[in-house]
Amino acid sequence: MPDTPPKTLDQALVWCRRDLRVHDHAALHHALRAARRVWVAFVFDREILDALPRADRRVEFIRESLVELDAGLRALGRAQGVEGVGLIVRHGWAREEIPRLASALRVQAVYANTDYEPAALARDARVCGALADAGIAFHPSKDQVVFDTHEVLTAAGGPYGVFTPYKNAWLKKLEPFYLQAYAVERHAAALAPLPGDEAGGVPTLAEIGFEPTSLAALKIATGMGGGQVLLGDFLDGRIDRYDDTRNFPAVKGPSYLGVHLRFGTVSIRELARAAQARMQAAPAARGAATFLSELVWRDFYHQVLHHHPQVAQKSFKPAYDRIRWEQGPAAEALFAAWCEGRTGYPLVDAAMHQINQTGYMHNRLRMVVASFLCKDLGLDWRWGERYFAEKLNDFDLAANNGGWQWASSSGCDAQPWFRIFNPTAQSEKFDPQGRFIRRYLPQLAALPDAALHAPWNAKPIDLAAAGLELGRDYPLPVVRHDEARARTLERYAVVKAGR
Repeated sequence: MPDTPPKTLDQALVWCRRDLRVHDHAALHHALRAARRVWVAFVFDREILDALPRADRRVEFIRESLVELDAGLRALGRAQGVEGVGLIVRHGWAREEIPRLASALRVQAVYANTDYEPAALARDARVCGALADAGIAFHPSKDQVVFDTHEVLTAAGGPYGVFTPYKNAWLKKLEPFYLQAYAVERHAAALAPLPGDEAGGVPTLAEIGFEPTSLAALKIATGMGGGQVLLGDFLDGRIDRYDDTRNFPAVKGPSYLGVHLRFGTVSIRELARAAQARMQAAPAARGAATFLSELVWRDFYHQVLHHHPQVAQKSFKPAYDRIRWEQGPAAEALFAAWCEGRTGYPLVDAAMHQINQTGYMHNRLRMVVASFLCKDLGLDWRWGERYFAEKLNDFDLAANNGGWQWASSSGCDAQPWFRIFNPTAQSEKFDPQGRFIRRYLPQLAALPDAALHAPWNAKPIDLAAAGLELGRDYPLPVVRHDEARARTLERYAVVKAGR
């Protein structure tokens, strides 16, 4: 089969969503190979944006990444002798804008990479219908995951309900073919100049109704370039220690690529290829294998959401919806203390200050604060899930839902219901010198290490030396962990009784 088959279409449109890059891009590759003239578009979708606060780091991340995407398209076209190439950007309802733009451009097909979230699938179904009414084809491609939701199934043809067998099947199926990059550059001569009525360029935040955020001050790397810098830094030795260092929030252990995976400024295939290459180069180092396993978890949660869409509202295990969570003013006050980092447990509070200030939370801490919300405060995991959805720069419905249901024990292959993290023990183990706590809770900085993890047990002389008065400078614990643990075991008894 020739690498460049005969063109079957005159004109096509590529609709970018969670794939803001010009390299290793499935939909763009397929469109460029199939059509003689190809345009690329992005829609600031008001169906999503209108529900967000006017200052949202994710919107600014997208906006800055689109500027680089636009420049990347122009450079691709210019390298092929095609001037005037660029990104078409719309602000409106995508379900209306894409069919309208496709008709105006008189394309025969729209290409897009599949977005697996239920709301996105419903939107795409409406777009597909509108395009069909206009005689325009819609071609979805796999790009967001290594294996699609129906590619790794049990011997009976159903989805996996436990991670380890899924991972084993995933790794067994993984062949070089699935990680090959989709060539874009060699086919870029098909990129078409912007139509005459298109000024080109990316609108400012103000033009789409948003305000600047702390994105630049936090030095959050955006776009394809930012993703490559982070990936290069991670691959420069840190990946070999990932299996250990990823657990310590004061250590530069994670890849920090979550937001880039979320918006597709890096390719999932590129990350998996890099992990495999490192596993072969340093077989004694377990870091790359652990990192690859995290990518498998990502695919796993996407297939769970696809085959069990009810998890977006309900527990994966129906018995867990019988749990009676705390309700009323007292519960709401506890939730506010959790959200604002006022629980009296330093590691929990420091983690909540991290997410509130930066939109990022270390993965170990996501587990700690989630367990604390559900199993110390007795609050519904959905409360925490919604809060993370609002705050996280890298919010992804499948992963966020999977993580929260794992912590609450209600999810697919979750931790046992009787496993309850001790927030003080977690603090002593994963932030032993209190470096992370001191960064986000400076009022505790002068406490000795031994007193930092449980200030309520600190000696009066240490509190006085630190100039710290509990209840004034830092809250007393809102719950006692041992008492909360006993209540949780009682609360979850309905699950045990229902088995």
